[in-house]
Amino acid sequence: MAAAMPHVLSPELQQRVNECKLLVVGAGGIGCELLKNLVLTGFKNIELIDLDTIDVSNLNRQFLFRKEHVGKSKSQVAKNSALAFNPDTNIVSYHDSITSTEYGTNFFRKFDIVMNALDNRAARNHVNRMCLAADIPLVESGTAGYLGQVTVIKKSLTECYECQPKPRQKTFPGCTIRNTPSEPIHCIVWAKHLFNQLFGEEDPDQDVSPDTEDPELAGDAGESALQEKSNSDAVGAVERKSTRTWAMESGYDPQKLFNKLFRDDVKYLLSMETLWKKRKAPIPLDWENLPDTDSGTGEAGIRDQRLWTIKECCSVFSNCLNGLKEDLAKQGEGGMLVWDKDDMLAMDFVTCTANIRAYIFSIAQKTRFDIKSMAGNIIPAIATTNAIIAGLIVMEGLKILKGDIEKCKTVYLNRQPNPRKKLLVPCTLDKPNPKCYVCVAKPEATVVCNTDKVTVRTLEDKILKVALGMVAPDVEIDDGKGTILISSEEGETEENADKILSEFGINNGCRLKCDDFLQNYSLVLNVAHREKLEEDKEFEVVGDMSELQAKEEEAKEEKSENKEESQSKTNDVSDDEDLMVVDEPEDEQIVNKQVVSRKRKAEDELTDTGTPKKVKVSDDQDVDDDIVIL
Repeated sequence: MAAAMPHVLSPELQQRVNECKLLVVGAGGIGCELLKNLVLTGFKNIELIDLDTIDVSNLNRQFLFRKEHVGKSKSQVAKNSALAFNPDTNIVSYHDSITSTEYGTNFFRKFDIVMNALDNRAARNHVNRMCLAADIPLVESGTAGYLGQVTVIKKSLTECYECQPKPRQKTFPGCTIRNTPSEPIHCIVWAKHLFNQLFGEEDPDQDVSPDTEDPELAGDAGESALQEKSNSDAVGAVERKSTRTWAMESGYDPQKLFNKLFRDDVKYLLSMETLWKKRKAPIPLDWENLPDTDSGTGEAGIRDQRLWTIKECCSVFSNCLNGLKEDLAKQGEGGMLVWDKDDMLAMDFVTCTANIRAYIFSIAQKTRFDIKSMAGNIIPAIATTNAIIAGLIVMEGLKILKGDIEKCKTVYLNRQPNPRKKLLVPCTLDKPNPKCYVCVAKPEATVVCNTDKVTVRTLEDKILKVALGMVAPDVEIDDGKGTILISSEEGETEENADKILSEFGINNGCRLKCDDFLQNYSLVLNVAHREKLEEDKEFEVVGDMSELQAKEEEAKEEKSENKEESQSKTNDVSDDEDLMVVDEPEDEQIVNKQVVSRKRKAEDELTDTGTPKKVKVSDDQDVDDDIVIL
């Protein structure tokens, strides 16, 4: 009979492990590895929640799932599979969203530790706030390819998840997408917009037709193009109509739609001559006269990993239109399709239309595999990375149970070793940010917007729910009257949705009291009215008024310095053509100082420059279930 395996943990810690109540949020790539680690470590009381069902694409790394599990609940299957490792474990699974009202503060207070294995920022924000409200330690984690990170969040002791601003998903000006694409991603975004215009929810901001309000068409250029459209010879005999109208009138006829999108619209762009003075003009294509040779690689090789010829793209375009038209018909009157990278027809449609547009604008074409990664904003998930991060989550959890939370670290997994030949880089946990609008005693934030244009719906959906991470906000205007602007109770304030903020007397300097009772979270939102924002943004959220004022003062000083510099250069011009040498700023030192103030490296892991290597990956990226948190 084999000897019993000796305990790795001390008897006291093992007892705490046995009694600990854990909540694991997410049963994907990290979640599967984490659940396995927890049951093998001896944790007896685990509750697991995940909203998703199992997809075929999960099977390459989420090892608790098999082919026969496809379509079933991730949390339920993960529970059943994990019990095979330790049948004595008590696992409760929920096939639900963690943001559901059923999982309020009292639900979170049941647990000793919460462990996140999530794939999106909104859910992370919510769990962060629930753990702060319940005063429960949270172990946060994420992976992106070969990179990974684990950190511990504890109310009043460490930074919370929202203490530092997260990088925003990159966006592109509409005029670039519609008129002057120069990169493959511009064509891919256009193709996704086209899918929505033809089969999904139409959004005026995602119109794929040429944009006559392009800033480059200043003066008479845009007006000239508008007038010229009436000349049938100049614009390919096209009467301008919406993309959806063209599609419906043609019965989604491939040839008519192709010529409209890739011949007539391109000719219309060519009529805007100002656009092509300094860039290569596009070349219209005709369904009846497609190029015989192009950059495609023909029929050889795996379909997803070879470049399609233009003729092949056209064939795929025709097949996709027919298939998607049938799918749309199944939805009934008023139905629509939602683009999904894992839907074959939808992905093929974006691949072929993006590559046709790229060819027209002399942009490098991409394989279906590459376009799927870019269109879905995907970083391929690595099973080994998930396993390492899941192990680190348990290690940090054990420190918490021992009462050594002050010894917990933020640990980064790097792609390559640092100068000390270390892949894992621990950093000391930072204190809460005093300007955080989530975990400080009296949180405040400022929204900069044009109150004469922004609607109450935008305030609720885009500012409060997306930018500020609320789930079910209530908003009261701090005007001494207690005016309710937004209510989480269905139907109470629906009539306000499409009204402009200024209609309620909301203007520069107004304060809004915002509450989310589910998150047990309150915030004062200061309103800063501006006629126009930089880069034509609809709004901008900053930490507080002082931050906004400092930013505006800095912009004024920079503008003044540029003006003085310009005048100085004008005065210094001479016929001798003397050259003035200017020392380059030590940007690297400045960056390093900023990094040091952001994260303090553990003494034994300092790099040669004294700064930590940082993982900088946007939370908005889809990494097939796992995403780094900075």
